[in-house]
Amino acid sequence: MKPLKINHPAEFGRVAVLMGGTAAEREISLKSGAAVYAALQRLQIDVTAIDVTGSPIEALAGKQFDRIFNIMHGRGGEDGVLQGLLQTLKLPYTGSGVGASALSMDKLRTKLCWQGAGLKTPQWFLLRSVADIDACIAQLGFPVIVKPAQEGSSIGMSKAQNKAELEQALLTALQFQCDVYAEAWVQGSEYTVAVLDGEALPVIRLETPHTFYDFDAKYRANTTKYHCPCGLNTAEETALQQLAQTACDVIGIHGWARVDVFIDSNGQAQLIEVNTVPGMTDHSLVPMAAKQQGIDFDELVWRVLETSFK
Repeated sequence: MKPLKINHPAEFGRVAVLMGGTAAEREISLKSGAAVYAALQRLQIDVTAIDVTGSPIEALAGKQFDRIFNIMHGRGGEDGVLQGLLQTLKLPYTGSGVGASALSMDKLRTKLCWQGAGLKTPQWFLLRSVADIDACIAQLGFPVIVKPAQEGSSIGMSKAQNKAELEQALLTALQFQCDVYAEAWVQGSEYTVAVLDGEALPVIRLETPHTFYDFDAKYRANTTKYHCPCGLNTAEETALQQLAQTACDVIGIHGWARVDVFIDSNGQAQLIEVNTVPGMTDHSLVPMAAKQQGIDFDELVWRVLETSFK
């Protein structure tokens, strides 16, 4: 890893940890935020925790900070909205800027960017209403996974193996007030690659008895297995790390992120999505990968905070 950029806590100044928000991922953001806040306290950094329950403008009003540790997952915190506000306020913040945050939060636009760069991602079909069901089936067949394009943590996602299930999955996803698409089901192994300040961390292979790596498998289940080392040989793991870095570069991601990817039954890597404000809970993947690299949780938090020095 690169050497630390900042060597004394006082150099960070007054830091606010923004957490919570009003998106569907609020519960996870609060857990991530509490863990980050505790780490910054242990690191003797002048830190304040702020639970954003409405407008972040109101949450920051009348307060003076030198930089922001953004750990608000989902819409309002991860989609460029908060980033634009912080730039207007001239407040340095962790992670990616407005453009990369907005693009990566929208899974459909992310896939279009990757496709344009020649990177492999599973076939998909935009579902505007039930009238699109038959055309979707004709193009993708079954099974498929249906996703709201602007939600994270697998919220609103469903696997469909027939027309009735596809219709129900669409209705479920439409509740989240954003574009919905069906994606061809990838038969293979699921991996995730954390990228920290331009360097990929060790790859993690995910294994769950659930139908897919859903919200419960991510945050509540004790049956999910995380393999790190991931079981790939050195050349294969290096290739996956390089793919993750390229995937981030295409979007313009800065600071830190986590790229999710499948290796299908033919050995082809297929990019799924990228998260620009990854989780930092006790079930989260970036801390696991960092630990394998020899970076404990507190050092990881320090290094992420360093990304506010752009």
